[in-house]
Amino acid sequence: MKKFLVFPMLLGLSGVLISGCANSEQTNSESNQTKNTESASSEQNQTEENAQAEQEEQEKKKAEEEQDTKQEEHQEPQYKVSEVSSIVPVDDAEAKVALLTFDDAPDKHALEIAESLKEADAPAIFFVNGHFLTTDEEKETLKKIHDMGFAIGNHTYSHANLNDLTEEEAKEEIIKVNEQVEEIIGEKPEFFRAPFGENTDYSRQLAEDEGMTVMNWTYGYDWESQYQDSDALADIMVNTELLGNGANLLMHDREWTAQAVPNIVTGLRDKGYELVDPDTIERPS
Repeated sequence: MKKFLVFPMLLGLSGVLISGCANSEQTNSESNQTKNTESASSEQNQTEENAQAEQEEQEKKKAEEEQDTKQEEHQEPQYKVSEVSSIVPVDDAEAKVALLTFDDAPDKHALEIAESLKEADAPAIFFVNGHFLTTDEEKETLKKIHDMGFAIGNHTYSHANLNDLTEEEAKEEIIKVNEQVEEIIGEKPEFFRAPFGENTDYSRQLAEDEGMTVMNWTYGYDWESQYQDSDALADIMVNTELLGNGANLLMHDREWTAQAVPNIVTGLRDKGYELVDPDTIERPS
């Protein structure tokens, strides 16, 4: 009887042992699968990080190459700004040209204007006011405009008439904008335009000392009531008798101006005018 009683007990223990081994093998298998999954995930993350680092390095290299190209172009300018702010060719550069400029940016329509210009492959200068660069959204707008390849100019901080300011106040108006712009896009403005075209000897010299080309404009109309309409504005900007070789066109960050930009660009080109790339304009030595 004892023999027969012991034998089932042994069978039972054997079953437990087999079951335990099976569970242990399953646990080990699951553990290995987890480790393999974690390893694969880690490798994937490393691959993505490497790809991102490579992309950032390529973008940095591209930016440096573009900056080098700009510097080379600046060393051999094709145009210079005359005393009356028209764009004059150097040597044998194309004479039938016009320069597009936009003041009081980036208020509400500068990005829309920039996008229209980019689509038309039309270069321009955006002259910015510091009081439009105080929020993150405004700063991001300026960065987008710059990243699209447009030149940035200094139009003072508060758009005050420089003739009404002391030299110290004028300096604050100009230098503060340079600092703001440099913090946002990584470089200072390359051009300076005084509000109302009212430069002083001091402001002109300070701007040039800061490496900015000083300019006013040849003509503009979008602040006049009869031209606060896109069709009327496009017509006068293209058909005015003031349009001529080297014309420096003044426009503003306005709704009707933004709407008129495509027709202005097309109209100028239809008349045989080439649009000046600001990078080809002479800078102070």
